[in-house]
Amino acid sequence: MPTPATHLWRPSNARLVVLDDSVPTPRGTAPVAPPLLVWPVKGPSDVLDYQLDLTAAIAGDEGDGITTLDVTISPANPGDLTLNSSSADGSRAVLWLAGGVAGTIYTVTLSVGLQSGRLLARSVLLPVLPLSSPPATLAALLASAGLPLTDQNGNPILVSAVTP
Repeated sequence: MPTPATHLWRPSNARLVVLDDSVPTPRGTAPVAPPLLVWPVKGPSDVLDYQLDLTAAIAGDEGDGITTLDVTISPANPGDLTLNSSSADGSRAVLWLAGGVAGTIYTVTLSVGLQSGRLLARSVLLPVLPLSSPPATLAALLASAGLPLTDQNGNPILVSAVTP
């Protein structure tokens, strides 16, 4: 008699951000602020999985992993981005995020407790834009300081600007 096959769900690497500010720097090197962590643009009606990889922060302690996860989202008004669920996959935090107001850049802050007793807190930006509307022009997303947001390779994050 055949047995039903179960689906093995794996988070998408399309929305994976890798924490690399925990990598040691050589002596004599001037400290530099790490780049902002930014997930790819999300549409207001999307419900998607997003990941933060903390492997660099726990390097050297192979038995370490995430034990607790506390997530806060700002802004947090009615209709804003919401956390549907969160889980851990070894050294990766996996969040299912829904909703959001178009034209808003959300700050998702993860406070992570590890088996070793370490505590980490990192924020990741998540821009929400109306992806179902036809694009008019491309523009760079700007942080609150007016500087363009860039990906981990230093490239500006371009978005479709829609005319009302």
